[in-house]
Amino acid sequence: MSTLEVKDLQVSVRTEDGPKEILKGVTLTIGDGETHAIMGPNGSGKSTLAYSIAGHPKYDITGGSVLLDGEDVLDMSVDERARAGLFLAMQYPVEVPGVSVANFLRTAKTAIDGEAPKLRTWVKDVNTALGNLDLDPTFSQRSVNEGFSGGEKKRHEIAQLELLDPKVAILDETDSGLDIDALKVVSEGVNRFRAKDGKGVLLITHYTRILRYIQPDFVHVFVAGRVAESGGAELAEELEANGYDKYVSALR
Repeated sequence: MSTLEVKDLQVSVRTEDGPKEILKGVTLTIGDGETHAIMGPNGSGKSTLAYSIAGHPKYDITGGSVLLDGEDVLDMSVDERARAGLFLAMQYPVEVPGVSVANFLRTAKTAIDGEAPKLRTWVKDVNTALGNLDLDPTFSQRSVNEGFSGGEKKRHEIAQLELLDPKVAILDETDSGLDIDALKVVSEGVNRFRAKDGKGVLLITHYTRILRYIQPDFVHVFVAGRVAESGGAELAEELEANGYDKYVSALR
């Protein structure tokens, strides 16, 4: 079982002119086995929500709580949140020159599990995960994200998801920069993860195209740091047809 509860979350960032409020009281619950999609215009705070849950130091939590299975992750360090079962796939994964994918994955797995995986079975697991994402086994010898195409970066993150096996996956615009073939491969990886028992997915996206492959249980419209409306998968189709104007106009 896994449940992520975001309660009245308020977040600001420091600017030259003082604190700027980004999230203005976000509340949502991702229950066991649920996939939630967050959609909204640029600058609405979608990525801020993802990074705040994961513990990015740029964001100051000014109110609310984030509970994972009843424990407030806001009291945890970034690595403690990962060990507790949170996973963040970033919109723009960073390059780590000189660190191979193989070493990166094994170090991450060791940190989360508290012990190193057995090498023989681990190599097999890594090759299987890479193969599932249409990545050649030699990919594991490349430096993390260095010279990767957009599709390779995103497929690598879903390989991490498969191998690290968290409780809740937060996917920040995983469809960004993907062609149709890569989108299908990445979506299949996410679907494999969410088909397991006790998993939750928070999927942040601008577009409905990924939701044709990853069927959400709930869709939330995010505008100006708040959830403006929530509904089922049909809400995404309405947004595709009509955009966000009625939600943005309501704030004027």
